[in-house]
Amino acid sequence: MELISTSFKMDFSYLFLCYLVPLFLILASGIWSLKTRHKNLPPGSFGWPLIGETIEFGSKPEKFVLDRMNKYSPDIFKTNILGEKMAVICGPNGHKFLFTNEHTIFTPFVPYSMQKLFLSSAPRDLNFRETVKNARGAPGFLKPEALVKYVGEMDSITQQQMQTLWEGKDEVKAFSLAKSLTLTLACRFFMGTEDPERVARAISRFDDIKVGMHSVPVNFPGTNFHKACKAAAAVNEELISVICEKKAAMGRGEPMRDIVSHMIMASDGSGKGSEVEIAEKILGLLVAGYSTVASVMTFFMKYVGERPDMYQKILAEQKEVAASKNPGELLNWDDMQKMKYSWNVVCEVMRLTPTIRGTFREVMTDFTYAGYTVPKGWKLYWTVDSTNMNPKYFPDPEKFDPIKI
Repeated sequence: MELISTSFKMDFSYLFLCYLVPLFLILASGIWSLKTRHKNLPPGSFGWPLIGETIEFGSKPEKFVLDRMNKYSPDIFKTNILGEKMAVICGPNGHKFLFTNEHTIFTPFVPYSMQKLFLSSAPRDLNFRETVKNARGAPGFLKPEALVKYVGEMDSITQQQMQTLWEGKDEVKAFSLAKSLTLTLACRFFMGTEDPERVARAISRFDDIKVGMHSVPVNFPGTNFHKACKAAAAVNEELISVICEKKAAMGRGEPMRDIVSHMIMASDGSGKGSEVEIAEKILGLLVAGYSTVASVMTFFMKYVGERPDMYQKILAEQKEVAASKNPGELLNWDDMQKMKYSWNVVCEVMRLTPTIRGTFREVMTDFTYAGYTVPKGWKLYWTVDSTNMNPKYFPDPEKFDPIKI
């Protein structure tokens, strides 16, 4: 009897794998097609049922966009990424159309994977518009002009990091050290701490979160998304601990100059709920500023290292600024304005290797663009690659060529 039972299970498993799974995919594809019928949709492909074209998009987003611009349309095409039916709008004209119709046709949107990582306490049908509105009403310490007074302190921390981790070494791993510096600066100004152990613990977790942000949102052991969820939970726990420490210090009357303290004062301070919300906001800020700045620093060193002529120009400009300072005097905002050629090189680095390639929107009402109609409820993705790597705007787009001054 046992043998018959085992044989039946094997036969059923074989039947399921060979017949039922393909049948399920065909049915899912048919249902998906019915749901997406609409007059005059942009050209393109939704890819596989459920996963769409997420894998291709995640592996090399710039190639994904440029290939489809060449294949379908240089203005707009459709796809399915991160579990969403999506239109990708391309080039300066498309981006102008997008940004001039903010809050009338489009509203901010984050994919489910990012909502789950950064807004775990919020429901799935989160009204993200409210979140963005609250962020725009944030205190002035988040505005660029407010950062002017922190330039000297940033210079001091950078010098300490260079002396400790860079000087006297035969070989350094630029990206690892850039991440350490960036996270140290972020921890100092966001959380008011420079604890190297906390920074070291955070680095590997942030790497996992970054990978999981643009992965298929399947929370199953072994997947990138599962690793990202675990990492985000661990960082949130650490941040809640920092917030509790800040509240205690503020209760003792200690002065506070970091973003966490501002957020605590802005909240009602009612307890655990506010701590979780603050932790999630800080996590979003840390992730946004962590690998982006570190990547720009690393690619800056790469490109300049390959061009001795540019290195000499940058070195001469930096020496000129240094010569105007007294011994031990830190940099200030006026000094930064003198670094014009250095900034041009940084801008060219960001053109070739943008750290944020684009963002998402939700379509609030049907609209027509470039002769195609995008239905309400779809998502929109805009990307800088459709301009930065377009020969129409940059004759030799893959060439590193900063603006001369």
